[in-house]
Amino acid sequence: MTTIAAGLSKASEAYHPSTIGTPGKRWEVEEYKTWRDTRSKQRCYHQDLAPRIRALDEIECSQTGRKLFEVVQYGELEHHDGDQPHFPLFAIRSKEWHADKPSCFITGGVHGYETSGVEGALLFLTGGKAALYADKFNILVAPCVSPWGYERIQRWTAKGTDPNRSFNPDGEIVEGRSFNPEAATDESAALIRLLREDMGHVKDWMCHLDLHETTDTDETEFRPAKAARDGIIDNDGEGEIPDGFYLVQDETSPKPEWFKAMIDSVKKVTHIAPADKDGKLIGEKVSQEGVIVIPCKKSLGLCAGVTNAPYRTTTEVYPDSPSATPEQCNEAQVACIEGALEHIIMQEEF
Repeated sequence: MTTIAAGLSKASEAYHPSTIGTPGKRWEVEEYKTWRDTRSKQRCYHQDLAPRIRALDEIECSQTGRKLFEVVQYGELEHHDGDQPHFPLFAIRSKEWHADKPSCFITGGVHGYETSGVEGALLFLTGGKAALYADKFNILVAPCVSPWGYERIQRWTAKGTDPNRSFNPDGEIVEGRSFNPEAATDESAALIRLLREDMGHVKDWMCHLDLHETTDTDETEFRPAKAARDGIIDNDGEGEIPDGFYLVQDETSPKPEWFKAMIDSVKKVTHIAPADKDGKLIGEKVSQEGVIVIPCKKSLGLCAGVTNAPYRTTTEVYPDSPSATPEQCNEAQVACIEGALEHIIMQEEF
């Protein structure tokens, strides 16, 4: 199995982010440019993803033959690589959107390097599950929010910002907290514009699932990169990466039974991450098996807080586990979506 860690390019290894700039001093324009220019392209959004996304226009209802979804382009992003074409940003939505049905939002590839977030969102659409739930829900899917990160296998945007901290750039910074908001990004601004303008008629979202991964490179590359970028001397050493699937719960909308339903569904596909010796996962409190609790996601700038959905979570798959294949990682994302929607159907009685 080819892991994310194994996918790092020689250029990235030669210019490990921790070696860029002066220790203890924040990066300036030149350091950001050095970082971006040494993150080499390893896969192609235009060839690998864009054609597959455009083809989703053809998904039909098995009973009526009607087209179920439409693909919309909600923006484009600069490529930052010479005269390469811009990245078109796509969303897939229910073709017949009904105000009397609950609306479900699914995002993938907010961190572009987290492959199963992208592939899981696409598998949900192509594997029949989206068609199954289309009569119950209005569905909107943005499968690859950060195409530059997808191509470079990078967590950050081309401008060196974490997109999954960029949805509330005016949020409070709390020293020592694991999650803090960062500056707005073109990626987050485009997604917010999609929700406010193209989808502005949706006043109340029922559900938002933001599909992510936790990888070994979170500790070996991206935490050192953040320390170097922010001028922090990090002497704590590598943290512990959970081996298995887990979910991130917003303390302002706990819904414990919903989280249990998702975990139970994922268990049928892959293993759930056990708590560490301190009873935590990634240093955060565990509320139940495979679920950590963090402050309000909107205040932290997380994508999962971008709507007013009462049912909201961030998924975390571990692709570097020796006990999970890439296919299982993708299927775990779909199983989580399925568990989430099934519980809502039963709970909300529609």
